Amino acid sequence: MPRKRIEVDAAGFHAAMEQQKAKGRAAGKFKMDKALDYSGAANTFVGYEHLDNDSTIVALYAEGTPVQALQAGQTGVVVLDSTPFYAESGGQVGDLGVLTAAAGVFAVDDTQKIKSDVFGHHGVLQSGSLKVGDKVRAQVNAEQRAATVRNHSATHLMHKALREVLGDHVQQKGSLVNAERTRFDFAHNAPVTDAQIREIENRVNAEILANAAAQARVMDIESAQKTGAMMLFGEKYGETVRVLDIGSSRELCGGTHVARTGDIGFFSILAEGGVAAGVRRVEAVTGMNALAYVQNMETTLGGVAGTLRVTTSEVHARVEAMQAQVRDLEKELAAVKGKLASAQGDEMLSQAVDINGVKLLVARLDGADTKTLRETMDKLKDKLKTAVIVLGVVDGDKVQIAAGVTADTTAKVKAGELVNFIAAQVGGKGGGKADMAMAGGTEPAKLPAALASVQAWVAGKL
Repeated sequence: MPRKRIEVDAAGFHAAMEQQKAKGRAAGKFKMDKALDYSGAANTFVGYEHLDNDSTIVALYAEGTPVQALQAGQTGVVVLDSTPFYAESGGQVGDLGVLTAAAGVFAVDDTQKIKSDVFGHHGVLQSGSLKVGDKVRAQVNAEQRAATVRNHSATHLMHKALREVLGDHVQQKGSLVNAERTRFDFAHNAPVTDAQIREIENRVNAEILANAAAQARVMDIESAQKTGAMMLFGEKYGETVRVLDIGSSRELCGGTHVARTGDIGFFSILAEGGVAAGVRRVEAVTGMNALAYVQNMETTLGGVAGTLRVTTSEVHARVEAMQAQVRDLEKELAAVKGKLASAQGDEMLSQAVDINGVKLLVARLDGADTKTLRETMDKLKDKLKTAVIVLGVVDGDKVQIAAGVTADTTAKVKAGELVNFIAAQVGGKGGGKADMAMAGGTEPAKLPAALASVQAWVAGKL
């Protein structure tokens, strides 16, 4: 399947990044000043085992301020004593879902960490009211979580496959995992080829087909290191860590994952490209999203095949044949344009006027492209011998001007100066050498007057 190639201006990226860092520092100070004031106990995360849980509200916030209650329509943050909601961390987005109390329903649209061990449920109270101390049924959006864990688990398998296919120098530089896709940035100094992408996909899908059980173990950091688990460079780890075994991959990860590799379903890479010097990005999909991607590609390919009146297997050959035909037609068209321009050039010779022994020819050559303009200019200079020539072309709302001066006249008339004199009158500018110069413009209605002014300008120079 065709994939997008993403190339980013590295210099522009770094400039924008510096601006963003400055904004981030300012925003970080604002957040620190306005941080949620929470000094209670840590909450218990039960989301590895459960997607719903009976919990108690221990704190409420409205507009960053602690409150005792929320009313219908208010946005706020809810803190629970225990929660199945995963808070955004390690590239994985926070869970969505609903908190249902006897007196109100709170829709959770994001889960973020207030502290490392305290999760805040962000959202809006859809109905009723909520009070500190209320009992709630916390329910994670199961479909969104399932799609997210498929993508997250596939990211681990992809990371390992990238290292196997591209080399051990591959290191994670960033990631974003949500229900739609996984985005993975890694250190690598060259584009990943189509053949390498296919090999990575093959390896990941082979792990999925093996349907091996995933295993997560919590241990101290020293024991984790002895297991050979992949540790991300620059990442800060606590005294205890979670070692995740999924397929043949072993990494430290606190995220949520599938029970077996087969739960991922299917893996497909959407795009690969550069995002900074020495950093590449891969975007991929899994499960139903991967199926939808493939089906969309099949629909597109089928539509192209229908338009070309060939089978899908014949599309590539047919497109190549059409491209060759287009190239041949372009060559024929260029040849015809050249002949027409040559004929027009011969007709223009009679329009030349003599100014102190120098022939001046000013004319329009509509329909000519840049190549034809240059070729016509050369032929006219050869025939007129001692001359100043100006040719103008109007193409839609654009103007193109060529100025040519024979070698024996450049001491008095410079083509670059002449072409800029004309271009300034038609909303443009240009430049070139003393004997040949080109310019563009955006005001074709002014071209006749601009060409008419050339004779006086040239006479002044001669």
